[in-house]
Amino acid sequence: MFFQVVSLLGAGLILGAYLANQRGWSGPTSPAYNAANLGGALLLAWVAVVDRRLGFILLEAVWALVTIPPLIRSVSHRRRPAC
Repeated sequence: MFFQVVSLLGAGLILGAYLANQRGWSGPTSPAYNAANLGGALLLAWVAVVDRRLGFILLEAVWALVTIPPLIRSVSHRRRPAC
């Protein structure tokens, strides 16, 4: 039951980010969008590892790795002072 809740939370984070992007509330340059994608992917990857589902481990690991560079860029852009 615990892992079902964790997987639903992970899926909810990814789907919430997708919905926010589709509605124009957020997007690929938003730290919240990328953090939700990364958090959801990590939660789902963890559940996939526990359940030994290699296809899902690969999918979620790649999803998380692809999300990290835009998250770093979006956070670093916010910290730079305007010229």
